[in-house]
Amino acid sequence: MAESYGEWLRDARVAKGWTQQQLADAAFMSRSLVAAIESGRRHPSESDAAALDAALGTGNVLVTFRPGQAVRGGVADWFEKAREFEQQATVIRDFGLSFVPGLLQTEAYASAVIESSYPRAGEEQCHKRLVSRLARAQLLNDPVTPEVWALLDESVIHRPIGGREAMADQLDHIVKLAESGRVRVNLLPFGRSPHPLLEGVVTLMWFEDQPPIAYSEGMRVGKVHDSPAVVTEIQGAYNLALSEALALEPSLARLRAKAKEFRNHE
Repeated sequence: MAESYGEWLRDARVAKGWTQQQLADAAFMSRSLVAAIESGRRHPSESDAAALDAALGTGNVLVTFRPGQAVRGGVADWFEKAREFEQQATVIRDFGLSFVPGLLQTEAYASAVIESSYPRAGEEQCHKRLVSRLARAQLLNDPVTPEVWALLDESVIHRPIGGREAMADQLDHIVKLAESGRVRVNLLPFGRSPHPLLEGVVTLMWFEDQPPIAYSEGMRVGKVHDSPAVVTEIQGAYNLALSEALALEPSLARLRAKAKEFRNHE
């Protein structure tokens, strides 16, 4: 008996006598996405789950069985849709103004960010948010991980969130991800011209078989943008900020130096 979503989907496909490509064609998605869902490397969006149900004739079983619902309480309502898109993206470009982007956060850093951002939340709710955030980072352990770019304002690396040792570990983690080729990092240094991303968090996402989208977030509010005009505007703002940033190696050099400074501080 199948115990996971991916196993259930595979069993339903095999029972119908279909290959992954046949299911992908019937559900109007790529074979690589079907393979990733079956293997557990990707969570389907609600629309993808509905398309799989329609193709397999399984009613709404796959929609209601859709993973992630058990930890939905750990994700802000406004971010839920963005998280679904994040799981499907082939390219992700993040901008961090105050914090390291969620995909790159270590457990200690993420815990400190959540506790400071939600001071009135109880221990259980903070734990749910932490589990959900760390689950998102599993994308970077995926052999078909999306191409991830992280543009960091320099203020991000100077604020010792979680304490000096935790912050040093966080910076080392980003450096290791960049050195492994999982992530490309660019630092936007102090002293450069004001840029159009100073208002908050921005994420751009591209996909294999659908138009790009953007996500913007402020305090207790976030929005997914799918209007081509808005996405183009946000992409232009991101590119302008990126043009002011340091290249990869100088950026990593600053992160290494700052991590060393945090560790050597008496």
